[in-house]
Amino acid sequence: MALPIEDYAVLGDTETAALIGADGSVDWLCLPRFDSPACFAALLGEPRNGRWKIGAVGEYTCKRRYIGHSAALETTWTTETGVVRVVDLMPLADNRHDIVRRIVGVEGRVRLHHEWIVRMSYGKVRPWVTRHTVDGQDLITAVAGPDKVLLRGPRLPDAHDGIHSDEFDVHAGDTMTFSTTWIESHRDVPELLEFDERIEQTISLAERWADRCEYTGRCRDEVVRSLVTLRLLTHAGTGGIVAAPTTSLPEDLGGVRNWDYRYCWLRDASLTLEAFLVCGYQHEARLWRSWLLRAVAGDPGDLQIMYTVDGGRELPERALDHLGGYADSRPVRVGNDAAKQRQTDVLGEVMVALETARELGLEDHADAWSLQCALVGELAEHWDTPDHGLWEMRGPRRHFTHSRVMVWAAFDRAIAGVEKHGLQGPVEQWRDLRDRVRAEILDKGFDHERNTFTQHYDTTEVDASLLVIPAVGFLPGNDPRMLGTIKAVEEDLMVDGLLLRYRTETGVDGLSGDEHPFLACSFWLVTAYAKAGRLEDADELMTRLLALPNDVGLLSEEYDPINRRMTGNFPQAFSHLALVGAAVALDQAKQQAQGKEQTLDRPVRTEPASH
Repeated sequence: MALPIEDYAVLGDTETAALIGADGSVDWLCLPRFDSPACFAALLGEPRNGRWKIGAVGEYTCKRRYIGHSAALETTWTTETGVVRVVDLMPLADNRHDIVRRIVGVEGRVRLHHEWIVRMSYGKVRPWVTRHTVDGQDLITAVAGPDKVLLRGPRLPDAHDGIHSDEFDVHAGDTMTFSTTWIESHRDVPELLEFDERIEQTISLAERWADRCEYTGRCRDEVVRSLVTLRLLTHAGTGGIVAAPTTSLPEDLGGVRNWDYRYCWLRDASLTLEAFLVCGYQHEARLWRSWLLRAVAGDPGDLQIMYTVDGGRELPERALDHLGGYADSRPVRVGNDAAKQRQTDVLGEVMVALETARELGLEDHADAWSLQCALVGELAEHWDTPDHGLWEMRGPRRHFTHSRVMVWAAFDRAIAGVEKHGLQGPVEQWRDLRDRVRAEILDKGFDHERNTFTQHYDTTEVDASLLVIPAVGFLPGNDPRMLGTIKAVEEDLMVDGLLLRYRTETGVDGLSGDEHPFLACSFWLVTAYAKAGRLEDADELMTRLLALPNDVGLLSEEYDPINRRMTGNFPQAFSHLALVGAAVALDQAKQQAQGKEQTLDRPVRTEPASH
């Protein structure tokens, strides 16, 4: 069985990512993109489904850290006989993809086990493997269809029934460097990397990028690690931002709530963009805006909620029956049928993000505004249609209150484009629609008896997404209706101090099984507390949440507070972007309460996830 989710770290080259366990096993890697088939898939099956392990033999203790603000992982194993240190990283992509693993003997002698098992097509296809010499260097090559994967190093493992394995001792002062490389199968074997140069360059580039962060509050280390993680989930070539690099890590161990998050949700990407912007990263905003223009080009009526990394529209969902699933959680899914859903809030997320970009000085783009006008025009025709909501409910469509609030936000930001920035559009029509939507929400989406907004128009249930109503400007954070909503959410959705998204037992999502508290929701509660003036509560909850990342600062989608385990896909963009938003919102609220000038005077919003 795979390790607990919290025992993994992520490596990435801004085009794909790998999950590596504390035992030194790379158990998940999709090549050449986030949404490509995996060649190491042991995470969702067994070692025979593909992995690359270099780890200590016998009993050991493990200590891990990322080097500075980079994604270069340093793991130290201590055994009875010695200490060994391994640095794992993926150099930035340049028409190839490499994982580099440098082993350094620190003290005494440590015996290591080396195992290399490549299986294409999510652990199903056994490639043709050969061992040969190129330019005087031995290497192992695995080829199947369009993929070629190479293993190089000073001591290559031997083949035993499709598995390459070896054991060897590392003594103090020894240094060994191994690399696994992916290229297209029709290409010749590329030159060996200059390891010292590429390791130093990868770490240096990451540090320079992190130094650009303009957030200087008390949570700076956690904010920077979250931003670095979000950067790893952003494809440097296309600008597409994936929700997570994994698929089918379960929301409930052994259950069926297992989804593929290796795609670009417009909502997720918009919120990630805002996290970048609020901390001073405008280049990422331009890159994503270009991706958006390409992805949604065409008839505004054909807008999807998610796309592939390169903006493709086809994401058919299917089950991989040959994989047993993480912790026996089946089915293992690739693709996502939620791409076909109607989620009316999505355009609101996009409009808020692009308006934030304008407010922060990002130069306007004529095509971008034309696209926004076309999309808002389409919304004007169908704004009152029920939808599946931001949680991708697989039950009946409903008028979800959060979706209606984001419809209001879409029209509001379109109006701001005209009134604040001198852009052209049918502003009178937009104002009329904005007012109609607001009146409807206050009439049908609010429970006057309990003094709370409701999950949708036909229920008295609440939903954690209601906490973000003040963040988009629909109501002030200290409005009595919001104070009542916070109280209702605390009463109905709190589990051991953390928040569920909603109560699954109502059957609203059309799925069997249960789930655990959704980490982003608790960060939204921090922001809601801050905006409501409950700063002590916000501080207390933020402190609790900052203790939940694993030893290298990463967060999953959900957290089981009873068993103290992470659940759901990992690392999860929503959890990290919500952390950034909560940190900034709390600092701003404290500065305002103290009557001081804000040190980071930027609009910020912590918004809900798309899952």
